[in-house]
Amino acid sequence: MIQQLKMQYPIIQAPMAGVTTPKFVAACAEIGILGSIGAGYLDGEQTRRFIQEVKSLTHKPFAVNLFVQEEPRIDVDVLQKARMALQPYYDELGLSPVQSVMSNEVFEGQLQAVLDEQVAVCSFTFGIPSADVIQRLKDKNVYVIGTATTLDEAIQIEQSGMDAVVLQGGEAGGHRGSFTNPMQLIARENLLQQVAGKISLPIIAAGGIVSSEDVKRALAGGAQAVQVGTALLVADECEISPLYKNAILQSKAHQTTITYAFTGKAARGIANRFTEQMKDAVVAPYPLQHHLTSTIRKESAAQGNPQYLSMWMGENCHLVQPGTVKSIIEKLV
Repeated sequence: MIQQLKMQYPIIQAPMAGVTTPKFVAACAEIGILGSIGAGYLDGEQTRRFIQEVKSLTHKPFAVNLFVQEEPRIDVDVLQKARMALQPYYDELGLSPVQSVMSNEVFEGQLQAVLDEQVAVCSFTFGIPSADVIQRLKDKNVYVIGTATTLDEAIQIEQSGMDAVVLQGGEAGGHRGSFTNPMQLIARENLLQQVAGKISLPIIAAGGIVSSEDVKRALAGGAQAVQVGTALLVADECEISPLYKNAILQSKAHQTTITYAFTGKAARGIANRFTEQMKDAVVAPYPLQHHLTSTIRKESAAQGNPQYLSMWMGENCHLVQPGTVKSIIEKLV
C-alpha cells in the first residue's frame, strides 16, 4: 500500500470533513504522507473544485473521503421536537429557527468528480458503497478504502472488495464511522488485536495517535499505516479557527465526549454547554440535525463562543503539540 500510493511515511491525514482545505491537504501530501479531502459536506461541483485546487498545489497522490448516506425517513413529530429542543439556542443567539432541512442527493456528483479528476484514493465513512460504485472506482484504478469500528464491519468491508480498511478506535475524534448496531467504542489497540489476522486487507489504525510510540505499537500490532487527525489540526498549515486550535491546545485529559447533538450521528468532540444540555434532548437523524444546528454553529463561531460549537477532537487531544505539518510528522516517525 505504501509503495503503491507513493507515501514516504506510513501515515494518512484523517479526512475531517468541514476542516480540510486545499492548502492543508497539499501540505500533508508534499511532506510524504497521504493527504485527504473530507468531502462529506460538499456537493459534486464543490468536490471537483476542491480536487482541482489540491492538484494545482501538489503532484503527489491524495485521497477523497465520501459519506455513504441513507436518505433519512422524515418523522415530522421527531423533527418538531428536535427543533423545539434547539429553540433556546436560536433565541439566545438571535437566530430564526432553520425551516428547511431537506438534504440533496450529492453522492453521485461527488463520485463523478473523483472519477473524472483521476483521484488516486477514495475512502468511505458510514457504510459500504454499492458493488457498482466500488467497481466503477476500480475500473479507473482508484484505491478504495473503507472505515470499520468492529471486526464484523472490517469483514464486511473485505467481502465488498475494497482494497484496505481504516480501523477507527474508540479514542478517535470526529464522527464514528460505524454502520452496524449497536455502536461500539473499542479502544484502538484492542480493535487492532481483534481484527489483525482475521482479514487479509491492509489495515490502517486510527484513533488517538499522537506519538511515535503510538505509531510503533500500531505497526507492530499488524497495521500497515496509521491515520492521524487531531495531532494535525494544530499544524500551522491547518486553517481551522484560532478558537478551535486553542481549544485543542488548552484541553485537558478526559475533556471529550461522544455526542449526537450537533449532527444526529455519534461524534467525539470537546464537551461544552451544548453537548451537556442536549444530552437527553430529542435529536433528528443525520443529516437533518446537522442542518438544524448549522446556523447555531456558524453564529457561535462568529461570536467567538466555544460553548455551542462542534469542535471535534480525539481523546488524546491534551497531548498534541503545535508546529508545522513537517515537524509534527517527524515527531510521529
